[in-house]
Amino acid sequence: MRRVRLQRDLPVPMPDGVILLADRYAPEGVERPPTILVRSPYGRRGLFGWMYGRGFARHGFQVVIQSCRGGFGSGGRLDPLGDERDDGLATLAWLRGQPWYGGSLAMFGPSYLGYTQWAVAAEAGPELRAMATQITASQFRDAAYVGGAFALESVLSWTTLTDVMSRRFGGTAVLTAPRLTRRAVLSGRPMAELDLVSAGRPLRFYQDLLAHHADPAAPYWDRRDFSPRVGEVHAAVTMLGGWYDVFLPWQLKDYLAMRAAGHRPYLTIGPWYHIDRRHGRPSMAEALAWFRAHLMGDDSGLREQPVRLYVTGAEEWRDYHDWPVPGVRTQRWHLRPRLGLGTGDPVESEPDRFRYHPEHPTPVVGGPVLLADSRPRDQRRLEARRDVLVYSSSTLDADVEMIGPVSAELFVRSSTPYVDVVVRLCDVHPDGRSFNLAEGVRRLGPGDAADADGVRRVTVDLWPVGHRFRRGHRIRAHVAAGAYPTIARNPGTGAPFADGGPMVPADVEVFHSPAHPSAVLLPLCAPRG
Repeated sequence: MRRVRLQRDLPVPMPDGVILLADRYAPEGVERPPTILVRSPYGRRGLFGWMYGRGFARHGFQVVIQSCRGGFGSGGRLDPLGDERDDGLATLAWLRGQPWYGGSLAMFGPSYLGYTQWAVAAEAGPELRAMATQITASQFRDAAYVGGAFALESVLSWTTLTDVMSRRFGGTAVLTAPRLTRRAVLSGRPMAELDLVSAGRPLRFYQDLLAHHADPAAPYWDRRDFSPRVGEVHAAVTMLGGWYDVFLPWQLKDYLAMRAAGHRPYLTIGPWYHIDRRHGRPSMAEALAWFRAHLMGDDSGLREQPVRLYVTGAEEWRDYHDWPVPGVRTQRWHLRPRLGLGTGDPVESEPDRFRYHPEHPTPVVGGPVLLADSRPRDQRRLEARRDVLVYSSSTLDADVEMIGPVSAELFVRSSTPYVDVVVRLCDVHPDGRSFNLAEGVRRLGPGDAADADGVRRVTVDLWPVGHRFRRGHRIRAHVAAGAYPTIARNPGTGAPFADGGPMVPADVEVFHSPAHPSAVLLPLCAPRG
């Protein structure tokens, strides 16, 4: 291990005159070593400096950790997502002018730090040799509006987090932001006022997201969505995600976009959630091996297969050639009469019914959110509610393994055209405990076509899974119309997100006949061992 020299508060000028500050960690005795750039809105010292700065520099890299605009000494005002391309490209131009820069570059970082990589990756030029991204994606819009429904808890908690971090004693923000968010969502105030409860003042990014809604064509997203250019990135990319991470579906879209462009990224998915400390060590280890291979020519630390998955239920790591896993086939598990679930053909049956009250929204137990422990939790308390339909298979007489994308195709009718369809996949243990594995939502409106009887065919994309259902367990699916506060309540009126006002209950019917074969589509593969 090499000794490390630290230069603090290097001024990096932006085109508009704003100065961003950066710290440089350099290994002693190495002239112009490869550079790793980290751009962060969460500060550049403390744990970041120790893990990323000193961690990589001890192995012969120089590391530049920069505070993004508007925080931790950097000038300007943080406009979340909006300035990262321009500021990132200006930082690359500054790097090229430094006497210690040798022209070989990598980028690193999780979450927002990964987003800052995608913001410049397509335009960084050939000097960008490698990227290591974790629990992140090239755009955050779809995670903010999951299936068209506003991801209230994650959006409010992140905007509250960044606000708390900007204040005195902001180091406790990760602990205090979830508590402040929970207080806000339980306050009963209109959505437009929840930032006043959580932070005590309007939060610009929260209000922006309420105003700009989910339309990807809105001009607001022109400077904030880098997914169209993922295939243009020629740097070697390794991605690390978690089955319970809030960004996993869109991280996998980035992987598929790179594959479609002919690139060969690496992918690791573990049993982790977004703020899970357990992915810190593998993130560093994989990034170090990646950077040594692509900046130093030492590929001895790389695994043979590009895709590594942890299969829950089996509790083991597997290596594969690609994602989706080769040889997997989609299997339809049909909703059946008397709340059954099975692979047999649907039969004539009456629809199941429930009423959703937006004034008393269906709660959520667990599931992917930004600043909470999102590991599977026992769903029995939720399953006892009258506004949740629970469909269960018979007891499995052999292990069943599912690895890949999950979706649902449901036929529903609602008393109001404005309704959410929430679907959840669970593993039911022999003792009756029911643990959530994946969920998804689709927000419906008058534009969603219905047949002559008012029945709508609805496709809901769930989180992907890598799971073994054990012999003696059962497969279970939930159907509901709410998951509060993970997603904002649907008032049933079509009113804009931020408006208060009256709320209309929804009487929902779920069909499962041969004419309306509602099903959960699961990625079946042959179990190993």
